[in-house]
Amino acid sequence: MSDSSQASAAVNPTAPVAPNEILLGLNTFGDIGRDEQDQPLPPAQVLRQLLAQAELADAVGLHSFGVGEHHRADFAVSAPEVFLAAAATRTEKIRLGSAVTVLSSDDPIRVFQRFATVDALSNGRAEVMLGRGSFIESFPLFGLDLDDYEMLFEEKLELFDQARSQKPMHWEGRSRPGISGLRAFPTLEKHLLPAWIGVGGTPESVIRCAHYGYPIIFAIIGGQPRAFAPLVELYREAMSKYGHPMQQIATHSPGHVAETDEQAKEELFPHWIVSRNKIGAERGWGPGSRDDFEKMCEPEGALYVGSPETVAQKIALLKQNLGVDRFDLKYSNGTLPHQAMMRSIELFGQEVAPRVAELLDNNSANPA
Repeated sequence: MSDSSQASAAVNPTAPVAPNEILLGLNTFGDIGRDEQDQPLPPAQVLRQLLAQAELADAVGLHSFGVGEHHRADFAVSAPEVFLAAAATRTEKIRLGSAVTVLSSDDPIRVFQRFATVDALSNGRAEVMLGRGSFIESFPLFGLDLDDYEMLFEEKLELFDQARSQKPMHWEGRSRPGISGLRAFPTLEKHLLPAWIGVGGTPESVIRCAHYGYPIIFAIIGGQPRAFAPLVELYREAMSKYGHPMQQIATHSPGHVAETDEQAKEELFPHWIVSRNKIGAERGWGPGSRDDFEKMCEPEGALYVGSPETVAQKIALLKQNLGVDRFDLKYSNGTLPHQAMMRSIELFGQEVAPRVAELLDNNSANPA
């Protein structure tokens, strides 16, 4: 990161980076792996493995580590903040966040308080990504009506934004009793809590994010990343319209890094296809295939799978096509084994990151 970018980051950790830079992070849902007898691993073991993965991500110098919230048997993380508090005591520099926190089924004031606590324990490294969630298990679990899906997110985002301001809150809505003149504690030491909004690709979600002036992250799990260019531009236009200073734009996509392209594909595919078809069946998709997988691994596809050089080239292309400030690799994919994920993290930090920096420097020095 350049001196000017470091200065901006010290004041605002979500300030845009330079045109020839991109921040690289990781995220995971704590996918449940399987043991040697092909039985699901205990969630407790997966969480302990996850802590080792966060430590390695910090050791190899990656920018951020995010854990997603889910409430189903195939993912171990249902309380991201508890895990992040543990990771805060075992890491030194890496930013720690959710990916995402399902705000619709939570208490927005408690969300702020829990992440403010993580921020204190991590010496200012916490961030929260807010979303509606692509799974709906949390609604019946917490006694919420899916008919209120939109209303819950909109109202709770408004209340969260007031809590985040660290000023007295004045709020009325349908999702809970009103609040007048109270503040949320603990407050942060030096800054406001960095808060992102995760979107799946609708203009309405982009406009909502820009209305609050929050940084945005696009979940790109299929198709071509370049297809998101109109939404990226919409965000920039809307931020200007609302009079907000520009914030970081990020994307999240699945992937896996190994020594060679062939090794990466062969390690990932059996786990990817099972997970993809299971979720696909729940959502009414047709079955996936090896051809689908191979197309998504191509330079313009949404899977970042291959050797360090292949993945680095693909991230550089993402920067060229969308001009994003940050890329988060979802390195856990279904039942992919812990050791394969550890090696992927190692290669992502030690080989992909410096190669991406080199490619972007070269592109800046030799524009087309």
